[in-house]
Amino acid sequence: MSAKPRPAPQGKGSAKKQQAAKPESHLAMVRRARRINRELAEIYPYAHPELDFRNPFELLIATVLSAQTTDLRVNQTTPALFAAYPTAEDMAAAVPEDLEELIRPTGFFRAKAKSLLGLSQALRDNFGGEVPGRIEDLVTLPGVGRKTANVVLGNAFGVPGITVDTHFGRLVRRWKWTDQEDPEKVEAEICAIFPKSEWTMLSHRVVFHGRRICHSRKPACGACPIAPLCPAYGEGETDPEKAKKLLKYEKGGQPGQRLTPPPDYPGLPAPARSSPSGV
Repeated sequence: MSAKPRPAPQGKGSAKKQQAAKPESHLAMVRRARRINRELAEIYPYAHPELDFRNPFELLIATVLSAQTTDLRVNQTTPALFAAYPTAEDMAAAVPEDLEELIRPTGFFRAKAKSLLGLSQALRDNFGGEVPGRIEDLVTLPGVGRKTANVVLGNAFGVPGITVDTHFGRLVRRWKWTDQEDPEKVEAEICAIFPKSEWTMLSHRVVFHGRRICHSRKPACGACPIAPLCPAYGEGETDPEKAKKLLKYEKGGQPGQRLTPPPDYPGLPAPARSSPSGV
């Protein structure tokens, strides 16, 4: 499945016109941001959390493990982990060395094992073994910050929230929605732009776009459907054919990150183990 780019802003003298243009007003930025969101909703109607989970506990654990690694690597690791420790009570009683060995592929496994043990014990002792549905409670758990809490609330409890991960922060700054670097300040400014009902799905759409088309080092500008709305157009490859080769996951005809993707996902499930090609 490939992206269907719209004509990008080009033409002789366009750079000079852009330089001479008046600074964008806050109202104009908000309107552009909301239009981008509407466009992304059409491009990624199947946007979803890319961590495999069956309940709030599994999503919480998977999100903690996803720090400084890929969702794919987490998804390839968690089946054995949840088979061994299906509940918070089970994980709270785990032998640290056994837990470390199971999560070793995700990296930083000693620190992560400490967090998993701590948060599982806190769930057991303070919340009856259940994941709480309030951000005030979630952030009291070891290894759980606002980003992780918003992922769990938005996707396991239906409570709207903005998830500011690396991709989200990079794109909203690239699109000039904010110039903040601190995740909590980014979250606050983006929340002010969009209705609360859009927060969770906006997070998924932006992250999907960042992973598939608007990459960090070499965005596929020439294959980007929202190029006319992007103030950073031209930072990446603008040739349509060359840009098409940069597309990833289902946009590039490759497997996604979930072993068990939602039924409406148009791409292929991820492999249960890492492939030689690294897809």
